[in-house]
Amino acid sequence: MRKIQRALISVSNKTDVAEFAQQLHKMGIQILSTGGTKRALEEAGVPVQAVEDYTGFPEMMEGRVKTLHPRIHGALLALRDNSEHIRQAEEHGIELIDLVVVNLYPFRETIAKPNVTLAEAVENIDIGGPTMLRSAAKNFRSVAVVCNPQRYDDIITEMTANGGALSEQTRRDLALEVFAHTGQYDAAIAQYLSQQFAEEPSAFPGYFAPWYQKQGSDLRYGENPHQQAVVYAQIGAAESGLARAQKIHGERELSFNNYLDLTAALAAARDFPQPTAVIIKHLNPCGLASADALADAFADAWASDPISAFGSVMGFNRIIDVPTAQGIGSKDFLREVIEPRYRSESGDDESTIIGAFVEAIVAPGYDDEALEILRGHKNLRIMLLDDFAPPDEHKDWDIKKIPGGVVAQSPDAQFAAPHDIEIVTEKQPTPEQLQSLLFADKVAKHVKSNAIVLVQDRRLVGCGAGQMSRVDSCIIAARKAGNRAKGAVLASDAMFPARDGLDAAAATGCSAIIQPGGSRADEEIIAAANEHNLVMLFTGMRHFWH
Repeated sequence: MRKIQRALISVSNKTDVAEFAQQLHKMGIQILSTGGTKRALEEAGVPVQAVEDYTGFPEMMEGRVKTLHPRIHGALLALRDNSEHIRQAEEHGIELIDLVVVNLYPFRETIAKPNVTLAEAVENIDIGGPTMLRSAAKNFRSVAVVCNPQRYDDIITEMTANGGALSEQTRRDLALEVFAHTGQYDAAIAQYLSQQFAEEPSAFPGYFAPWYQKQGSDLRYGENPHQQAVVYAQIGAAESGLARAQKIHGERELSFNNYLDLTAALAAARDFPQPTAVIIKHLNPCGLASADALADAFADAWASDPISAFGSVMGFNRIIDVPTAQGIGSKDFLREVIEPRYRSESGDDESTIIGAFVEAIVAPGYDDEALEILRGHKNLRIMLLDDFAPPDEHKDWDIKKIPGGVVAQSPDAQFAAPHDIEIVTEKQPTPEQLQSLLFADKVAKHVKSNAIVLVQDRRLVGCGAGQMSRVDSCIIAARKAGNRAKGAVLASDAMFPARDGLDAAAATGCSAIIQPGGSRADEEIIAAANEHNLVMLFTGMRHFWH
């Protein structure tokens, strides 16, 4: 390992750079710098040589040209074990640079500002910085390159231990970080400019270039054991989300399916303002309830369908307290409270309730005592997501892979406002029915299409999910609800295209229906609802989920 003798430091983000440069100076390393970085280092008492003195060429064009010079890039790109490279460097007075510390103009931060102009954005497109980073990273065998201030302490520690040198493995890691950094930087520029230069304004740019980073080790397997799987976190995403959630308990790693189900649980739980518990099986809620206390919401959700809840994933939109934790995964609670309640309410005395096993849970926090209770389940994966419902949660697009590309859309983040909802039947809803109907409409959004849900008060009691026919979804929802279907309210994620669907909905025993409307058969369907003496509301907003 060669000792580092000369470093070039030129940073936009000056966090900790003065302290870092002081440590380099103590090791006897000569430091070159430019502009504002040079002034910051000199103010910290670090001896610095100006890049323009080193190159013999002044900064010009308001700083646009300062490091684009053969004495800089020759010093970075020269192969130290190539005698011809070294001869040419000596012939042209090029003194080799062994360490580059550069980070880039804040382009992403600039375009995130409200009312930013194209001229402002363009001035924050860094040219010299990426060029130096890439030159140094290409020559990682001889040159170390740092673009991340969080690396400073580790680099000083290693250099101190190695007499001022860095290992090749470290230089490789730093180079890889640089190419990822400049790649996403250029991608952000391309995406922004493709919107700015478009002939017609659009929410979707001509180029879309999200950037992802692998999180931890590979997953145990994919949807099935013969498939491989991994988790990537999107760099620059509007929210940290599940990809960066912390697993605070669980002997086994999460699976591909666990992550998908946790996503469904998270999305549903944070759509409701009251304390809410969601129980997910194969992406659909088999239990969902809101209540004044989280433990009550959990009990209501579990008693909705304890048959399907075995091996489920759960989401909670409040910090989990002791009463809630005592119920999660408890065989005694299942047998003594949930099962008798379910059989009494539904009238189902035959179905087998296997057990209380829960695969994983996600919540914004856990009381200390509650966490200790939950840790008693060794196979329960406990996920902590501090930033459970951030203000920017709906800014990222919904993206699905298709062969050869992706389809992208804005997220389904809206619900029909109460004042926009139209009561289309002769019978009017009671205040209690209206509250339950609005709740049911939200639940239906989180059920795979075609979706029919039956709700009592603020609790899902029957779910018909993912059927090709809306009639079949009604039949399944009614069977799941049992006796609880009578007097419940029903929500459909999309319109009823024909009367048979409305008749099937009425056959569940429900008292009121909420649906988008918009069918060519709406008049016939409204007439049918009146025949069945039902309340029916139109929202004008569909919630398909494929």
